[in-house]
Amino acid sequence: MKFIKFLLVGVVFGIVLTKSEAVSWYRIYEMFHFQSFHMFGIIMTAVVVGTIGVQLIKRNNVKDITGQPIVIPNKDKGFTGYFVGGILFGLGWGLVGTCPGPMYILIGAGFWGIGVVLLGALVGTYFYGLLRSKLPH
Repeated sequence: MKFIKFLLVGVVFGIVLTKSEAVSWYRIYEMFHFQSFHMFGIIMTAVVVGTIGVQLIKRNNVKDITGQPIVIPNKDKGFTGYFVGGILFGLGWGLVGTCPGPMYILIGAGFWGIGVVLLGALVGTYFYGLLRSKLPH
């Protein structure tokens, strides 16, 4: 029962992404061809809101639902891992037409073909977990 608020936040988030057309393959296509500002505006808004939120959490000693302080560690200064990861993420996003969050929204909207993509993402995540100790970080 206590997780119902998280379910409601997820449903509202899904509705907002759907209504803003952030899950639309056509909007993503326009973005990767630099034909529209729509998706760039959504992404830039998310980056700004996320940055402000992280700074508020760090500076105000915010606690989680169990009362423990939220600790956000600083990121590593490395470049290669972020660069390679970003390239792989972008290629997957461009080829599939969606990023991980909207996959669930599309399934909920009745686009069952995206289930193959979700399965591929889960298998890829599983194999990453198996190979993580062997990969450079």
